[in-house]
Amino acid sequence: MSTNQPSLTTAWLKVFAGTGVNLCLGVLYTWSVFAAALKTQLGWSATETQFPYTLACLIFAASMIPGGRLVDKIGPRWVVTVGAVFVGLGMYISGSSITLTSITIGFGLFVGIAMGLGYAAPTPAAVKWFQPHKRGLIAGLVVAGFGGASIYTAPLTNYLLTTYGVKGTFFYLGALFFVVMILLAQYLSVPPAGYIPYGGPPPKSNGNTPVASKRDYTPAEMVKTPQFYQLWLMFLFGASAGLMIIGHLATISKVQGGITWGFVLVAVMAVANAGGRVFFGWLSDKLGRTRTMFLVFAIQAINMFLFSFYTSGATLLIGSVLTGAAYGACLSLFPSTTFDYFGLKNGGLNYSFVFTAWGIAALIGPIIAGRALDLTQSYQGAYTISAILMIVAAILALITKAPKPMEMPIDNKVTG
Repeated sequence: MSTNQPSLTTAWLKVFAGTGVNLCLGVLYTWSVFAAALKTQLGWSATETQFPYTLACLIFAASMIPGGRLVDKIGPRWVVTVGAVFVGLGMYISGSSITLTSITIGFGLFVGIAMGLGYAAPTPAAVKWFQPHKRGLIAGLVVAGFGGASIYTAPLTNYLLTTYGVKGTFFYLGALFFVVMILLAQYLSVPPAGYIPYGGPPPKSNGNTPVASKRDYTPAEMVKTPQFYQLWLMFLFGASAGLMIIGHLATISKVQGGITWGFVLVAVMAVANAGGRVFFGWLSDKLGRTRTMFLVFAIQAINMFLFSFYTSGATLLIGSVLTGAAYGACLSLFPSTTFDYFGLKNGGLNYSFVFTAWGIAALIGPIIAGRALDLTQSYQGAYTISAILMIVAAILALITKAPKPMEMPIDNKVTG
């Protein structure tokens, strides 16, 4: 069966094609640059600037469910292709009249759908080409594209906003993302039947290293386990802190540090975001998923408690790096853990259910921060709430364990 085995180069091509798709969809993490321009150029309030961003996050998470189901049924290529169409349309609608309504519909709804479809496809497909003990690293590399997108989109968006205004920026970025996603989609696929995943034999288990589930859970079975809800809550709290800073960083830089080059910090945070996905994904392959989660949540809790004291370029840089790395870690740890706990057969759909926590996190982080700034001219209250939630997440990481055989639903027996 291995005579028709695709090459290792083919396997890695799937990984980096997925990374490229996410490099387009990661424009979401440049929103604080858009938000600052909407505030200064169009006179929007801080709360209003978060409406399109928050809706995009919610639709993104909701669209992951049909996206995950389609990936499991028809494969990633067509799902990403449809996502490319939605991102092109959404950016066009956003720039057509540059009103709160058009941008909320265009970016919030259409681009949100594009993100859900496009993001659902690459990771479940890519990890199937490699052994389970490589899942953290592979997932980290694929989703690093989404986190690292602001490395180029933040300065590019800032240049376009300065040169062509809000309208032109939406048009140019929409055309770019549409073309690139269409091209990359053609390289995405799942392995053929009989394929032997690359990665070599697993290392000897030390009791903490990840072990693949011997059973493929359906979504209905997964939601009957306590592990699903533990993962969901940890993802909710972990993502809320990162999304809060991502959505407001350019404004935070002005309010706390008097900095007008906040887009630079957005790009720096993107580097940390991408790096955190790869590094902590790799670390979780060695240290264990939940142990790595605890470390990440502890770092983020301390960072959030201290964030109101970051009032210079240097300290804001440190805070941005820590936020980006800890937030990025969540985006590689949670898909890897979902695949470990509940199997790969329904991995796309199962992770889409876990990922709904990320969408709800958009309501906790960015909106609370916007209200805090509008009401108190300070973000301190939002930082404190976020820090407390991170402590709760760290506690959950200590008690979350992989499902055991006796925890399986009794109406679904494994035969053969």
